Amino acid sequence: MPHKRRATSKRVFINNIDSYSSRNIAKFLSKVVLRAMDEEEEQEEEEEEVHHNHAFQMVGTVSNLSDEPPPHILEEYCHPRKEELLSNLMECQVIIYNISQDADQVEEASWAVKALHDQKEHFTSLKIFILISTVMTWAASIPLDPEDPELPFTDEIFYCRRAHPNFKKHIDLEKIVVKAGKSNREIFSTYVVASGLQYGMGEGIFHFFFKESWLGEASEISIYGHGKNIIPTIHVTDLASVVQNVIEYQPRPYYLLAVDLSHNTLEQLVKVIATALGPAKTVNRPFEDIYLNQELTVMEIDSLQVNLRMEAVNVENLLSVYWHCEGGLVENVDLVVEEYRLSRGLLPLRVCLLGPPAVGKTTLSLQICKHYKLHHITVRDTIYKAMAELEGIVKNPDPDAEEVAAEAQELLNSLNESIDSEDVSEEQLKMLRDKMTSNQCKNQGYVLDAFPSTYKQAEDLFEDEQEDFSDKFTPEFVLVLDATDSFLTDRVINLPEETVQDLGYEPEKFLSRLAIYRDNTQEEKSVLNYFEELDISPVLLEATNGEEPATSLLMHKIFTTLGPPRTYSPSPQEVEEENRRIAEERMKKEAEERAVEERKEEEETRSRAARWEEWTQRSEASRMLEELHLDILTKQMRSYLMKNVMPTLGKGLIECCRIQPAEPLDFLVLLGFKRSSCSGTTRMTTPRVVRTHLRTVVFLRCLIKLNIYLLRETWLSRSVFLSSDVSSVWTPEYWP
Repeated sequence: MPHKRRATSKRVFINNIDSYSSRNIAKFLSKVVLRAMDEEEEQEEEEEEVHHNHAFQMVGTVSNLSDEPPPHILEEYCHPRKEELLSNLMECQVIIYNISQDADQVEEASWAVKALHDQKEHFTSLKIFILISTVMTWAASIPLDPEDPELPFTDEIFYCRRAHPNFKKHIDLEKIVVKAGKSNREIFSTYVVASGLQYGMGEGIFHFFFKESWLGEASEISIYGHGKNIIPTIHVTDLASVVQNVIEYQPRPYYLLAVDLSHNTLEQLVKVIATALGPAKTVNRPFEDIYLNQELTVMEIDSLQVNLRMEAVNVENLLSVYWHCEGGLVENVDLVVEEYRLSRGLLPLRVCLLGPPAVGKTTLSLQICKHYKLHHITVRDTIYKAMAELEGIVKNPDPDAEEVAAEAQELLNSLNESIDSEDVSEEQLKMLRDKMTSNQCKNQGYVLDAFPSTYKQAEDLFEDEQEDFSDKFTPEFVLVLDATDSFLTDRVINLPEETVQDLGYEPEKFLSRLAIYRDNTQEEKSVLNYFEELDISPVLLEATNGEEPATSLLMHKIFTTLGPPRTYSPSPQEVEEENRRIAEERMKKEAEERAVEERKEEEETRSRAARWEEWTQRSEASRMLEELHLDILTKQMRSYLMKNVMPTLGKGLIECCRIQPAEPLDFLVLLGFKRSSCSGTTRMTTPRVVRTHLRTVVFLRCLIKLNIYLLRETWLSRSVFLSSDVSSVWTPEYWP
């Protein structure tokens, strides 16, 4: 059995392994396999077992560590110290530094190649250092022949290159790398790969034009400047293939251009992107306007100004590159667009929403379109928009295209005749199909509202003579929103009259349309059967009521069925604008709530003041009545005292002042009692009389205590002044 040379995998380091360019190069290299080779001829090799093994083990630096490294990455390092980085580089057989898209890596790459060169005595095997630079180090080169502007630059004359002013550091690093590998190439071999502007696999420098075209928000895609400058390009996969060949073949030239065969101008590139993804219209703008674009970096803006016609002679003659897009972006635009969509997950979401009339299909469709940024399609809106465009062509005909205006008029007449018909004409179906296959719907997707309603309409719309159906615009999801007839009838009854007339929901028409829908769904071949034949299972939804909780649950079920949005995440500007809008809405809502609270407080204050005023008036009236009543009682009491008590009391006081008894109050009571009992005829003293007299004494005592101050005021008010001894009797201290 012949001896075989065992192939061993190489450990490859690449910087910024999570960036666009380095990530795709690492992915490509990780998939390369080595095959065990016989030392005999190739004829014997076919008879032996072939062993496959991964050719490269990828490691590299990242800007942020991920929870789990990608499957094609063995190890990743996040901002390592120089000692740690050098140790990792020493473990690798191949070191790749990519500075084609990040100028900040120039300094680190310069340090790395110098550090490795200083450590080459400690190498146990050959190490290959590859610098992936950019053709911008050629941007200011003098034309080889002023009389022949189409004469290309080649890598054989790299020593004549002149760099763009902003890429001086790049060309200095290229010279350092070339010089470091000249002394002993058997131990330390260095290469410079000057890459063209990279595209593909999600897009690099041209991503702005892809995104603007895909979003479809602009009616025209901008070409900055005249657009006649030739831009050397290369697909990122082809660049990775060049790097792989350099590692495997180790060519003698240490400077290689990596560009494809295309010599496309900026105008050609933007136009083909706009045609494949967007509105197919472009507009030239002053190049200065590009600086207003916040999505392009200064390095990318400089790169879009390059004007170089180049040929990769060394790559073509010395390497065996399996080209992915050798003809360039323009020639392979369909392939590149498909890669762009797949790499970024920008796949269209196509939805068909069916259901009986007045069930709420349009409301639901608009909510789905808003959430997923889809295009809402109805037969009615599509036809009216097409008719408006045809009317514009007829009213403003092109003198050089009279046949176009005549065809537009003929089609417009046909549409006017069939617009009120219940059946959908072939012209209407064609317009609907054109809308569904437009770039906008192919990019984001659509929601087809309330159509088709029969099996025949579905066949006519989605099938043609060449193929049974087209996967490009056939719905991916079919949602069927249904409700009971009573619910639908009640909903129509509660609609505004204007809405009822606009939608054709008059009682007779609505009931007729509802009956037709029910009959169509009961047919042996219904529209749902058509989608089931295409392995599209309809999702049944039930509308129970129009309240907010039920609607939210229904939308949650729809979003769960359709999955997450397949579009771009909001840009920082869009996030900021949305946050500002939310903040403004919150402030507006809070202001309205405060205004309501203030109005409530004002109303409560006014109500409280009114109640207080009413209570005060009632209290004042009650007080006045009470005072009047008390005044009457006081006058009666005063009259009684002046008539029946004061004469006797006055005499008793005079007598009290004269005698000055120890207990003046008791003296007065006894004196009053004695006078009342001896005022005339002598009476027989009996127990009953005695008890009566005792009660009289107690009463007089209490009466004197209760009214002493009133009596004093009364006497003082009458200016009854007795002697100084009499006045002292009336002091509060004298009367306990």
